[in-house]
Amino acid sequence: MKNNLLTEQLVYNGESRTKTHIHLIAYTRETVHETVCDNFTDEISKADPAAKLWIRVHGLEDTECINALCTHFGIDFLVVQDILNVNHPSKVEEYDKFNFLVSRIFEGDRITQIRLIQGGNFVMSFTDNESTLLNDVQQALQHNVLKIRTRASDYLFSVMINDLVSNYISVAMSIGDDLDDLETELIAASDNRDIGGRLQIHRRRYMELKRTIIPLKDQYPRLLHTDSTLIHAANKPFFNDVNDHLLNGTQLIDSCRETLSSLMDLYVSNNDLRMNDIMKRLTIVSTIFIPLTFLVGVWGMNFKYMPELEWEHGYITAWIVMVAVGIAAYLIFKTKKWR
Repeated sequence: MKNNLLTEQLVYNGESRTKTHIHLIAYTRETVHETVCDNFTDEISKADPAAKLWIRVHGLEDTECINALCTHFGIDFLVVQDILNVNHPSKVEEYDKFNFLVSRIFEGDRITQIRLIQGGNFVMSFTDNESTLLNDVQQALQHNVLKIRTRASDYLFSVMINDLVSNYISVAMSIGDDLDDLETELIAASDNRDIGGRLQIHRRRYMELKRTIIPLKDQYPRLLHTDSTLIHAANKPFFNDVNDHLLNGTQLIDSCRETLSSLMDLYVSNNDLRMNDIMKRLTIVSTIFIPLTFLVGVWGMNFKYMPELEWEHGYITAWIVMVAVGIAAYLIFKTKKWR
């Protein structure tokens, strides 16, 4: 990583090529107005001064646009750098004029970076891809669910965080269900050649989720115990409820960790048992053929005066002896219940 304190240049270090575009949602008690715009300053100037704003930004390639938007709302330069840094771990920070949250969204196999900023009368969300996660929140604004339009911006902020936490809980439960299926397959001792690869895939998903939710769980209490006027006392119960969901998600993560650990042990144990079984069978086959090899070696010696060489029925006698020895060895192993 470069030292971000030694540069004034803003660089987006992600791989998404989603074109930067802004959805400006202005809402009052009575109305909701959405505009997709490139020049946000003109649209903001047209908005009702009494309206609260949700600025929903998709795509982070246009760093100049992101910087101009953040500068308009008085967002610090270091925060803008954090918005553009997709490798930044989850965190929650308090500033004098806004609250800032860094996290990620899990959508199938894709991970989308998300940043939320909450000010006095606005909330901004930044995602590096087109994401549908917050669409439910937008629908709630349209239908004024739980009178969301009449509440302050911190309530909308808490609803967005709750949507994120619900996403993490859903992913954790999905991992848990998949691990339960793998456990059933391992216990059933079915063909588990591909189970190791599937376990590694779930382990990577678990690690990504853990790196997202654990720092968030540790830092989220800042919003619960803040003295900032940005979080109103009337809305703190909603933040407490989000914290409960976050703790639930953490417990699910811990459960996934324990299940993964036990399944890895079970997988290794199954492989060891299968290897032992293979070695035992090979040993049985080798042991049966040891006396036969001895007999063949004796009768294969080129001594002139070997009495068996002149027997008329020596060949068939040799076969009878070898078959009898092989059957006897097999019956001994079977009696001892060797498989």
